Amino acid sequence: MRLPLILTAAALALSGCVVQNPGMAPAPGPVPPVAAPAPDAAIRSSARVIVNREMARRLPGANVAPYTDCVMQNATTAELAGIADSTNASGAVAAIVGRPATSQCIAGAAAAAKRA
Repeated sequence: MRLPLILTAAALALSGCVVQNPGMAPAPGPVPPVAAPAPDAAIRSSARVIVNREMARRLPGANVAPYTDCVMQNATTAELAGIADSTNASGAVAAIVGRPATSQCIAGAAAAAKRA
């Protein structure tokens, strides 16, 4: 009766000596995550393209980058997300341009452009 117990103990003791997957390299450690752009940055980038296009449509031939900056600075993230996803960006941009802070910013940018 002791023989099965001894054989079981011997088998368990020797099982730790067995090489698993001989000739294979050990599994690599965890891979660090790749930094993805923040959703806010992606939204802002998409919205900037659309706002710039809308401003260029309203002010043909002008350097609209400073005006686009004014709109971007005075829009909320939710508004920018709406512009980025919307087919009616024109109305959203017009609403932002109509705000006093945005209008003042655009007036300042226009004055600086005339001085340059």
